[in-house]
Amino acid sequence: MGIRVAVAGASGYAGGELLRLIAGHPEFDLVAATAHRQAGAPVTAVHPQLVGLDLVFAATDPTTLADADLVFLALPHGESAALAAELPESVRVVDLGADHRLRDADAWSRYYGGPHAGAWTYGLPELPGQRAAIAGATRVANTGCYAVAITLALAPLIAAGAVAPADVVVVAASGTSGAGRAAKAHLLGSEVMGDLSPYKVGAHQHVPEIKQATGATGLSLTPVLAPMPRGILATVTAVPTGDADPRVVLADAYADAPFVHLLPEGTWPHTAATAGANSCHLQATVDVDSGRVIVVSAIDNLGKGAAGQAVQNANLMLGLPETTGLPTFGVAP
Repeated sequence: MGIRVAVAGASGYAGGELLRLIAGHPEFDLVAATAHRQAGAPVTAVHPQLVGLDLVFAATDPTTLADADLVFLALPHGESAALAAELPESVRVVDLGADHRLRDADAWSRYYGGPHAGAWTYGLPELPGQRAAIAGATRVANTGCYAVAITLALAPLIAAGAVAPADVVVVAASGTSGAGRAAKAHLLGSEVMGDLSPYKVGAHQHVPEIKQATGATGLSLTPVLAPMPRGILATVTAVPTGDADPRVVLADAYADAPFVHLLPEGTWPHTAATAGANSCHLQATVDVDSGRVIVVSAIDNLGKGAAGQAVQNANLMLGLPETTGLPTFGVAP
């Protein structure tokens, strides 16, 4: 027997990606996959890409999950905290929802509403000191998808004093899977195809998380829904505070990061190049007109933005190499 893992909320897009990664993980044994409305259905009825995974969705119940060594919570925001509180302390938990990301209760109330469940160890290993913190934790809050794409582009520059933290502007396009699997009229193929549309302009819930993770003090984020199933492309701009080369800063920050790749100069990130991988592709330059630093970041929102990141965190929590069972290469086209 390997390490026993379970997935709550396994019928969603992030849950399905977790099941795919767990099935190929050399140390994990999947012992339970739970769902709400899909409880009792075969996993392959919801995730046909997982043909051969002979498993039926169980109801989401703490007793179903308590026998696992580690549980992934892939539940809607606001639903993880109550379930996590009923799991034994001996069970490690990675929460893909937002419930435990924010340290500031006022920020939680402003952007999410409802009671603040408290902060867990933040699950972005590439931040300074976080690998060790995650390895020593039993409860880890996975990053938001926009948050990881933007934080990886921005945090080293602010930490190095290369850009000002007060005037950061981000425009980021995301695939439709970022909105979840629930049926919504604005996500119908006929509404999305051939169209780009901004949403939650000036009020996206990942803003306080990004500020918390990067040290930014002023951040404007404009998310854009793009006609693709998965991927995020974030363009991050900030005011330089000196002559530091942003590429050098990023190269130094991620020299030992197996999943963060600074592309050769002049080569720009593509979302398709990260599809199916736990990788982040970065490129940086300085705008010849405004002088602003520009960093472009690409991830798979279901990979490094959700399920891949969760497995990376789980590996660290369980004493495994963080790369175990995780793809670095994408599957383009």
